[in-house]
Amino acid sequence: MASREMDPVLAGAEPSRAGIATYDPLTLGRSFYGAAMVGSGILQLVTGSFVRLVPKAARGNDASPVWPYLVGVILLLAGLAILSGRMTRPAGASMVVLLLVSFAFFQLPQALSNPWAGFMWTNPLKGLALIGGGALIAAKGSRWERLVEALAATFFSLFFIVGGIQHFVYRDFVATLVPDWIPNHMFWTCFAGVALIAGGVGTHVRRTARLAASLSGLMVFLWVLMLHIPRAVALPAHAFEPAGAFEALALSGIAFMLAGTFARRAPNGPAARS
Repeated sequence: MASREMDPVLAGAEPSRAGIATYDPLTLGRSFYGAAMVGSGILQLVTGSFVRLVPKAARGNDASPVWPYLVGVILLLAGLAILSGRMTRPAGASMVVLLLVSFAFFQLPQALSNPWAGFMWTNPLKGLALIGGGALIAAKGSRWERLVEALAATFFSLFFIVGGIQHFVYRDFVATLVPDWIPNHMFWTCFAGVALIAGGVGTHVRRTARLAASLSGLMVFLWVLMLHIPRAVALPAHAFEPAGAFEALALSGIAFMLAGTFARRAPNGPAARS
């Protein structure tokens, strides 16, 4: 039917017993991911430069000034397609290609140039997690869906576990990112580290996978509201800050997409009943 062809955002909604549509985590996650791509695309078009999605090594003086705008348009169109539910597979695939190029040619070589510095692996692992999010959207309904779901969960889990460890290794720096109005910065830094590790590990334990992904998505979304947006408002001239908010929103969306996927694959979930 038309709804299947369009794959609208409401396609992930399931009717409640009262007959009212309710949003599932998969729908919410796709919406967050799509909105993050739209925001990142607009930001690149406004600034005329790569923001976070492409590391500093890619910003050479010999690079054509057209590239940031071209990538910005791709991000914007892909995000709008994901939000609208139209051509979601090509949109997700375009995000995979774009992020994979950044990972393979810029982020990974940067990390390998100084592999024993733990912070050098933050961006490559984050890039893999974002690639997994795009792949989840691109593979929906295909024969590769199960494999992609497993890979996306692995990428997400690895990034969260390493990120959690880094919260302890670089705790003095991370503590400076905690908002001033929150007391006991070091405690919350360590608490967040434990939560990240728990979320990453829990995502790979069948009994806890759905809960771990849901709580991880909620945690990162709260960081968007409590940390990233206030920093972006306080530092409007620094595009790096709003870019961080969009990036975190995308990661929250990936967590929710995984939670929705785990729910559908559960023994009593929709996928099992179909």
